[in-house]
Amino acid sequence: MADPHSILKKVFGYDSFRPGQEDIVRRLLDGQDVLAVMPTGAGKSICYQVPALLLPGITIVVSPLVSLMKDQVGALVQAGVAAAFLNNSLTDNQKALMLRRAREGWYKIIYVAPERLEMPGFQRFAQEKLISMVTVDEAHCISQWGQDFRPSYLRIKAFVDSLPNRPVVGAFTATATARVRDDIRSHLELHQPYEVTTGFDRPNLYFETRRALPSQKPKELLDLVLREGDNAGIVYCSTTKQVDETARLLQSRGIRAAAYHAKLDAEVRRKNQDDFLYDRVQIMVATNAFGMGIDKPNVRFVIHYNMPKDLESYYQEAGRAGRDGLPSRCILLYSGTDVRTIRFFIDKEMEADNGLASSKRGGGGHRPARRCQGRGRPQGGRAAQIYDLLLHHPEVPAAVHAELLRRGRT
Repeated sequence: MADPHSILKKVFGYDSFRPGQEDIVRRLLDGQDVLAVMPTGAGKSICYQVPALLLPGITIVVSPLVSLMKDQVGALVQAGVAAAFLNNSLTDNQKALMLRRAREGWYKIIYVAPERLEMPGFQRFAQEKLISMVTVDEAHCISQWGQDFRPSYLRIKAFVDSLPNRPVVGAFTATATARVRDDIRSHLELHQPYEVTTGFDRPNLYFETRRALPSQKPKELLDLVLREGDNAGIVYCSTTKQVDETARLLQSRGIRAAAYHAKLDAEVRRKNQDDFLYDRVQIMVATNAFGMGIDKPNVRFVIHYNMPKDLESYYQEAGRAGRDGLPSRCILLYSGTDVRTIRFFIDKEMEADNGLASSKRGGGGHRPARRCQGRGRPQGGRAAQIYDLLLHHPEVPAAVHAELLRRGRT
C-alpha cells in the first residue's frame, strides 16, 4: 500500500520531506484541518498534493488565479497525476467535458476558483462524488479579497457544509498576519486545526537597500541589471505606467525584458509569463499582479523599483528569488517620493478604516472601523505596520529589512 514517502519519491521525485511538510501531510490524512503559513519556496503544494493522492475521494483546490491553476495542473499532469482545472479560460464544451470526466472518476485533484463553488452544475457534481479534501491555496485572499471584490471567498464554508460528508479542510498561505490568520480560521470555521508557521529565514537571500533620487533610479537599475549578466530576475514597480516605462528602458539597452500588469491583454500576459518561465525573456518587469504561485527556481535577483505597500507583500515578492537554494539578491531602491506615496496610501486606508470611504461605497459588508489613538495611528492591519515604520525609523528601508529578519526569528 502506498504511503506518503513512496508518493513523494515516485510522483514528485523527492527523497525526503522538507521541514514541516510531513507533519502537515499526516494531519490531513488523519482527518484534521490544517492552517499552514509557509514561506515562498517551502513546498506548500506538496503538503496537500501528497495526501490528495492517498485519500479515497477527490480533492478540490480553491485557487485565485487562472494562470496559477494552469501552472499547477500542468506540473501535476507532467508528473503523471490525474489533475484538471475548471475555469473561464475553457469553452463551454470544454467545461462540460471536464465535468463529465470528473463524474466518471478521471481526476484526483481539481482546481477551481472560489466562484465555481457557487455554480449549480459544480455543486451537483460535488454532491454526487466523494470529496475527501478541500484545500484553499493562497488562503490570505480570504481576508484580503473576500470583503471586497471576491465575496465568494467568504462562502467556501457554505460549500463545505453542503457536502454529504464534511471533507478535511486545508488552508495554505505564504504570508499571514495574526489578523489574517484569524480571518481564515473564522471564515472557513476550521475544526480544531493543526496550525503551523514554518521558519521564514532564507539564508541564501542577500538583502540590500539603495537610496536614489527619482531621476537617478533608471541608471541605478541599469547598473544593477547589467551587473547580473544573463541571470533571470524580476523588477517590481508600483504602477502600470512605471512597469511599461521600465520595460522599455531595459529593452532599449538590448536586455530581454517583458512587462506584466493587469492592463495588458490576457494573452499578452500569458505569453510574457511563459517567455519568462522558459528563459526566452531574462527579466520580468511587473506590478504585484505577477508572481503568485509562479515556480521559477532560478530567479537570481528581485529588485523593488519602489517601496512595496506592506511587509507581507515585500517578503512574498522578494522571496521569489533563489527558490533553488542558491545565493540570490533582493534589492530595494527607494526615494523620498516613495515615502510620500506610502504616506498617502496610509492616509487613505485610515480614512476607509474609520468609515469615511465606506459611506461613499454604500456601507454594508465591510469590516468595522479600527480605532485610532494618539496622532491618528491605526490599530492593526498593514496600515499600522507601515505607519509605525515611517513614524519611528527615518531610514525606512533598512527598518523593513530588520523587521523582516526579526519576524523570521519569532
